[in-house]
Amino acid sequence: MSRPCFFSAVAKKPRPLSEEALNLIARRFAVLAEPMRLRLLHALIDGEKHVNALVAATGSTQANVSRHLQTLADAGMVSRRKEGLLVIYAVADPSIFQLCELVCGTLEKQHARRATIFG
Repeated sequence: MSRPCFFSAVAKKPRPLSEEALNLIARRFAVLAEPMRLRLLHALIDGEKHVNALVAATGSTQANVSRHLQTLADAGMVSRRKEGLLVIYAVADPSIFQLCELVCGTLEKQHARRATIFG
């Protein structure tokens, strides 16, 4: 069983992380810091899709979608397989959606609080 990292809300006493671990975590967040990559992950939430479907879903170019899919694949967030001439992508790490849900929930709460101020 893995130990929680120091960012874990359930960790009673955070464990220190090495510089290397902190760099890996920062790179993971950096991959998710690009809106197009979030759009692609959102498009894959209900199952695998081929590149052309992802181009249509995001409204971007094939070159741009392919570039971002490569980054997501390199980070282990999506997987790919070939089916004839098509390349099919799927979410490889479903925990990404838990992270996004956590961030969305926090943003909703913050914006709701701000909205009450301006009432």
